[in-house]
Amino acid sequence: MKPTEKCCPPIYVVSGGVGASGEQLARTALAQFEHTDMQIIIVPHVRQVEQIEAVVEQAASTGGTIIHTLVDVDLRQAMIRLTRNKNIVAIDPIGRLLSHLANVSGQEPRGQPGLYRELRQAYFDRVEAIEFTMKHDDGLKPDEWSQAEIVLVGVSRTGKTPLSMYLAVRGWKVANVPLVRNVPPSPKLLQLDRRRVVGLLIDPGQLLSHRQQRQRRLGVPGNSAYTDPNELYEEIEAARHLYRHNGFAIVDVTDKPIEESADEVLALMNRRLKTPLQ
Repeated sequence: MKPTEKCCPPIYVVSGGVGASGEQLARTALAQFEHTDMQIIIVPHVRQVEQIEAVVEQAASTGGTIIHTLVDVDLRQAMIRLTRNKNIVAIDPIGRLLSHLANVSGQEPRGQPGLYRELRQAYFDRVEAIEFTMKHDDGLKPDEWSQAEIVLVGVSRTGKTPLSMYLAVRGWKVANVPLVRNVPPSPKLLQLDRRRVVGLLIDPGQLLSHRQQRQRRLGVPGNSAYTDPNELYEEIEAARHLYRHNGFAIVDVTDKPIEESADEVLALMNRRLKTPLQ
């Protein structure tokens, strides 16, 4: 197929849910064509015949194609009837499948949109939590810290990132904020709901070991304030003072596996926010 200056008519994806399956079908098909300029328009959460009438009129005026994944029998029948009357190409990828499955199972389909997503909601929530946590690692996007369910705070090498990711896998949106010696904490941190903020502490000797290992991996020679025992002690004490002064919860991660630290964090959230422990 050669490229053309004329725009292709759009594809309308009509769904009782968010339209993800219909959109995926359309994009899978379009990927087989090198030169297309075809817009995909999602029409989600269709619950009324009036919504179908509106999209059918729009498709008729643009010469568009409709892909519908409506599981409600009445709405699907209305779509079939209205598109036939307007001579619009309407593709129903789920209707025949539902009929076949009804025959072989001896059951009628429930006809409720969004059931697949509802069944997989825990999975989608976990993916969303992981994406959020990755975007808010190491003090990134301070304007969005208030959207986090948990905010971890600590000096360098207290394990904020791995602990954040472990909590995210368990479905929590986490931001982590580093504390830097002689640098005032971000005002955004002090404006947060303190019940959601957890400060991490660690034994100075173990922190020194972690930082020395990091320096060796990075090939940084010699001593520095980063690995000076006196500086480390003062960093930890400054962090402890910050936590207590602002009413932040404290978890000591010394000699603890991530799982144990995570359980402590979630127990604190349970007590502070009265939410069920996950």
